Amino acid sequence: MNSSQSRRQFLKFVSSQSAALGLSPLLLSGLSSCVSTPSSKILQGLSPSHEDKLRLTEGLNYHIICQWGEVINSAGDAFGFNNDFTSFLPLNGSDSEGLLWVNHESVIPEFIHNKNSHELTRSKKEIIAEQKMVGGSILHIKKRDGKWKIQKDSSYNRRLDALTQIPFSHGHKIQGSTSAQGTLANCAGGQTPWKTFLTSEENYDIFYGEATLVKGKRSVGDFKKMGWHKQFPLPPEHYGWIVEVDPMTGKAEKQVLLGRAPHEGATVALTRKGKAVVYMGEDREFGFLFKFVSTGSRFKNGTLYAADTINGRWLPLDLEKSSALKSNFKTQLEVLTYAHQAAELVGATPQDRPEDIEINKKNGDVFVALTKNSKTGNHYGGLLKIVENDDHDSLTFQSEIWLSGGLESGMACPDNLCFDKNGNLWVTNDISEKLTKTPRYNMFGNNGLYYIPLSGPGAGHPILVASAPVDAELTGPWFSEDYKTLFLSVQHPGSRSKKDMTQAPTSDWPNGQGKMPRPSVVAIQGDLFDRLMK
Repeated sequence: MNSSQSRRQFLKFVSSQSAALGLSPLLLSGLSSCVSTPSSKILQGLSPSHEDKLRLTEGLNYHIICQWGEVINSAGDAFGFNNDFTSFLPLNGSDSEGLLWVNHESVIPEFIHNKNSHELTRSKKEIIAEQKMVGGSILHIKKRDGKWKIQKDSSYNRRLDALTQIPFSHGHKIQGSTSAQGTLANCAGGQTPWKTFLTSEENYDIFYGEATLVKGKRSVGDFKKMGWHKQFPLPPEHYGWIVEVDPMTGKAEKQVLLGRAPHEGATVALTRKGKAVVYMGEDREFGFLFKFVSTGSRFKNGTLYAADTINGRWLPLDLEKSSALKSNFKTQLEVLTYAHQAAELVGATPQDRPEDIEINKKNGDVFVALTKNSKTGNHYGGLLKIVENDDHDSLTFQSEIWLSGGLESGMACPDNLCFDKNGNLWVTNDISEKLTKTPRYNMFGNNGLYYIPLSGPGAGHPILVASAPVDAELTGPWFSEDYKTLFLSVQHPGSRSKKDMTQAPTSDWPNGQGKMPRPSVVAIQGDLFDRLMK
C-alpha cells in the first residue's frame, strides 16, 4: 500500500467514528498524517484496525519464541502467564545467543483453570496453580537459521514465581520476616550495568491488598479481584519492590533502598563518577516518579527521591531531612516501605499514571510514559521528557510534556518505551481491552507499537508499525545487541473471553482455529531495522 492509499483508508476508517465524538476534519487530518510522515520512503505505517492478528508493517516479520504453558526445562517448569517486560543479555558477547528475562504480570483465573467465572472455587489448589504463573522466566535462547529458539536442555532456564522465597536486601526485616514468599505483578523492569535483571512489582494489591501507615497506625485493606489473601494471608508490605535477579544463578533479592510502590520500570544509568541511578514510575493515577541515587556503583547505600516536576526538584525521602516524614514515620525503613505516602508528605508532584521510564543514550534525556488519568480529563496520556541539569544524580532538572496523546499525534495511552541505537523512540500503548471499541478510543484500533523518529523531517510523529491481536497489548520491547531483533510480549489476547469460556474466545491468537488464546513472546525481525538504523 502506498502512502496516499494508507492516508485515504485511514481517513475513511476514522471518519466512520467521527460522529460519536464530533471530530473536526483538522483533527482527522492530523491523526492520519501520523501514519505516513516524510520518512515514508523507508517506513510505511499501518492503518489502525481491530483484526485478530499481530500485524506488522512492510519490512518486518515475527516468530514466536515461547507461549504460556510451554515447558522450558527438564524439571518441567512452564512458561508463565501474561508475559510483560523482556530483557536480553548476550552470552559471551554473542549476537546470536543469550538469556532472555520475561516478566509475568498477572493471571486470568478462567484461563488458568479453563473454567467459566461462576465455576471457580478459589480453593487453595487453584490459587497455588495461579501463583506458579506469575513472577518471571529466564530463557536460554539461540538464533539458528534466523530464528530464536529456546535451548530447553540448558541449566539457565528457570522460573521465579509467587512461591519462591526471596530475601529483602541488607537483612531488613519487614512485617516480621527477612524474606517474602514470591514475586508477583511483575510489570516493566531494567538491566543493570553489572548484568543483572531488575523486575518491578506493580499491582500487588489485586492479590494481597494494600497497607498504609498514617501517623504510626497501620491499616490493611483494598482487597481486590484475585483474592489470594483468603488462602495466603501475606502482608502487602512484602510486595511492590524492585527485585534484582542474577541470570546466571537465578538468585533474587528485593532491593529495599529503592522503595516500595506499585512500580513500573527500573531503568539504570551510571554517572560519570560511577554512581548507580535508578528511575522508577508508580503506575497509578496520581502516582509519583522516583529516583534512587547510590553512593557507590550498586545498591548498597544511597538515597531515594521523588520528583517535583512543577519546580524541577528531586525531593529526598530521608527521615533526617524532613520534619513531615519525622512526624509520620519512626524509621527510615518505614519511609521506604510506604514510599507513596512519603512522597505525598514531602510535596512530590502527582502524575497522570506514570509507567515506563527510559533514557536516550544519545543525549541522556529521560522519557516517561504517562498513560492517562481520567480523573484529570487526560484520557490519552502523553510522554514527559526530563532533562537533568547535570549528570543523572543531579537534584534539579527541566521537564516538559514532549508529546501529547490523542487525535493529533495518532497515539493514545503510551505504556512501554525503548530507544534504538540512533536514539529514536519505540512506544507501545495500553488502551484497556474494555475501552478499545468505545467512541473515545475506537479510531485508534487495537493496541500497537509505534516508531517515533527524534530527528529529521518526521521528528516527533508516531508511526504505527505493529498492531496487536484482539484484547491484547504489546509490552516489553527490547532490542538485541545488534539491533536486528526486537523482543516483544503479546499480553492477554482474548482476555474478554473469561466471562464464558465455553463460547468462542474473542481471540484465537496465536494458534488459530478457535483455540484458546495464549500470551506469547515474539521476536520481530526484518530489513526495515537495517534501513532505519544505518
